[in-house]
Amino acid sequence: MATDHSHPAVAALARERVDHRFKGLPPNAEGLTVGELAAERRSLFTGGFTTPVLTLSAEALEHNLLAMERYSAVHGLAFAPHGKTSLAPQLFERQLAHGAWGITAAVPTQVRIYRAFGIQRIFLANEVVDAAALRWLAAELDADPGFRFIAYVDSVRGVELMDEALREAGARRPVDVVVELGAGEGARTGVRTADQCAAVADAVAATGTLRLVGVAGYEGEVPGADGERVRAWLRRLTALAADFDAAGRFAGLGAEDEIVVSAGGSAWFDAVADVFAELPALSRPVLKLLRSGAYVSHDDGHYRHITPFNRVPEEGQLQPAFRLWAQVVSRPEPGQAFLNAGKRDAAYDLDLPAPQLIRSARDGSTRPATGLTVTALSDQHAWVTVADGTELEVGDWVGLGLSHPCTSFDKWQLIPVAEADGAVSDYIRTFF
Repeated sequence: MATDHSHPAVAALARERVDHRFKGLPPNAEGLTVGELAAERRSLFTGGFTTPVLTLSAEALEHNLLAMERYSAVHGLAFAPHGKTSLAPQLFERQLAHGAWGITAAVPTQVRIYRAFGIQRIFLANEVVDAAALRWLAAELDADPGFRFIAYVDSVRGVELMDEALREAGARRPVDVVVELGAGEGARTGVRTADQCAAVADAVAATGTLRLVGVAGYEGEVPGADGERVRAWLRRLTALAADFDAAGRFAGLGAEDEIVVSAGGSAWFDAVADVFAELPALSRPVLKLLRSGAYVSHDDGHYRHITPFNRVPEEGQLQPAFRLWAQVVSRPEPGQAFLNAGKRDAAYDLDLPAPQLIRSARDGSTRPATGLTVTALSDQHAWVTVADGTELEVGDWVGLGLSHPCTSFDKWQLIPVAEADGAVSDYIRTFF
């Protein structure tokens, strides 16, 4: 559950009591601590777990952590994986142990969670104009000189709101910000033109509460994204960094500070690596910050299809770590079955779950789930078509592959980590 070097708040998760809050865990484990239950190494299939139950593969997790550590190192990238994917402090610690610079957040609530579990470097890939959040942030920065925080800015008005809130809070440390370059007309957030980027940078320079440290954006929002369009936008981003530097916009940085250039979701990190490698020398060192987050669990659908490792297999691969086990509870017609897992248990925003394995309720044998297809989800049921000749009985367990890590983690507060032999050796706590 925790290593000897865990932050006290992470180590304390092992002392949480198992009870009715946590889906799928053995009823007869109630009252044990999570650490005590992990130490028992119960079998997922015979140790009292109830269905549905989501699991993570111990081996796949470690493989994925190592794969991105190696990739980042080879390409000279700092790595701040997006923590919104898992919101699991135990995984954050493992990511940091595998070389991550820090952890990326999406909203101030996540920053508060990260800080509660000792994260010292946080990149907020979003704008913050909430005065209450900025008051808290100012106090957090002032209380801990070792806390490094960076956030997006994308408008003069946003800068004004941040400055006003931070001045009213009496902030003593300036908040580091990066100008967010939008990915194109009709894309999500971000400044659209070079002149507008300059105006936002000028607004930052006019404050005493903000400090411009770089530029950033998200290439996954490039309209009609393909390799050529994504690389073209990334070159706009690096050119913006060079232009800002030439204009002296980073003059406020200290002698030990780096210029931050950041991008990188889970679909185009190969393009980020290529274009960031082209960045010319600037007036000071550059922190080339990659933010891919879905890699930690990967998946059996969307990310399996779009991972850059499909294009550069010689540089690594990722393994799907999730498997949702559900039970056949009804066979009302020859070609129809229902499992006891639905929208409350499985991601369904990108792809429906994919049956992978059947575990017989009679003898525990397993076989491929050939002939089974999930066609729909109700709140607590999966609709499964059963091909002619496919053996499937009420009581059988079906292992499902999932698509989209972010909407898989968020449905489970405590996720068993199962080893290849089915022994559950750890439990991952999430904070959605």
